[in-house]
Amino acid sequence: MKFLKIFLVLIFVLFVAGSMNSFAVITGSAHDFSNDAWNSSSQICLPCHTPHNANATYKPLWNHAITASTFTVYSNSSMDATVGQPDGASKLCLSCHDGTVALGSYGGATGTTMITGTALLGTDLSNDHPVSFTYDAALATTDGELYNPTTANSGLGGTIAADMLESGKVQCSSCHDVHNTANVAKLLVKTNAASALCLTCHNK
Repeated sequence: MKFLKIFLVLIFVLFVAGSMNSFAVITGSAHDFSNDAWNSSSQICLPCHTPHNANATYKPLWNHAITASTFTVYSNSSMDATVGQPDGASKLCLSCHDGTVALGSYGGATGTTMITGTALLGTDLSNDHPVSFTYDAALATTDGELYNPTTANSGLGGTIAADMLESGKVQCSSCHDVHNTANVAKLLVKTNAASALCLTCHNK
C-alpha cells in the first residue's frame, strides 16, 4: 500500500510538472489568448480545453465548438496518398482557422470574433500541405520519396510514426505544436532551417 501511495504521488508530480511546462511555453505564444478581448474567461487553456463537461468525441477534454465545414482538400495527380476530409487534431485546429467558427465559441457560448490575417486558412485547403491521410511504410514504398515512418528518426526522440503522426495519419499537429513546446517560430515542432522539418519525412 505504501508503494502504491508513493507511485501515485510520483505520477501526480510528473503530471503537474509537465502541465506547468506546457503552460510556461504557451504563455506569450500565438496561442496565449488570456489578454484577447474575445476571451471572456481571461484563461489560456479554457478556449480549447476544460476539466469538466468536455466534448467527449474530441480529446483531450475539448471545449471549443467544432467546425461543420466541408473542405476542398489538397489534390495532385502525382500524390499516392488518399486525402480525406480533415479529422482528428486537424479538425480541431480548423475549428478556429477555417474562419467559420468564432474564436470565443467555447464552453457552450457563441462568440462573434473571427480569426483574420495569415492565420485564416479558410475552407479551401487545396494550396496547403495535405492532412488527414495515412502515412505508413506502404505509402513510403509506393511514393519512393518518403521515409518509412515506422523506422525513420523524427529528430524528436523517436520515429516519425511515434512522434509526429496521429493514429498513423499526418495532421496539422505533425508539424505544428499548439502548445509551443519547442519554442520555435510558427509553433513548429522543430526548426525548419535548411528545410529540416520538411526533410524529416521527405527523402529528397
